[in-house]
Amino acid sequence: MTRRIKITQVKDFYKELIVDAVAGTTLEWTRRVKKATPVDTGRLRAAWQTQIKPLEGIVSNNVVYAEPVCFGVNLPPSWGGKYRTKQKTVAGFPELIGKELEIYINRQFGRF
Repeated sequence: MTRRIKITQVKDFYKELIVDAVAGTTLEWTRRVKKATPVDTGRLRAAWQTQIKPLEGIVSNNVVYAEPVCFGVNLPPSWGGKYRTKQKTVAGFPELIGKELEIYINRQFGRF
């Protein structure tokens, strides 16, 4: 289906597409990162927070041990220098999700 727009509407058309893409991608990232987060007590999974602004989406987690569990850095001494989770989670999984979504967005905008 073809949509006709005037040349003066191009800026608003693309801005609307980008705002929608940012919001949709941020919500999808939140959904995926929650699903991928290993669960022991459930606190880490429940602590994911999402903020959506017109051209910015932020997914964050303020739990103290989020960095070691999610990215495999700043490991606590009790881990003996080895990354490990009970669910065999891959270190850096939030970044991997981001790369998957980046490919998706590039394909979506490649259609225009």
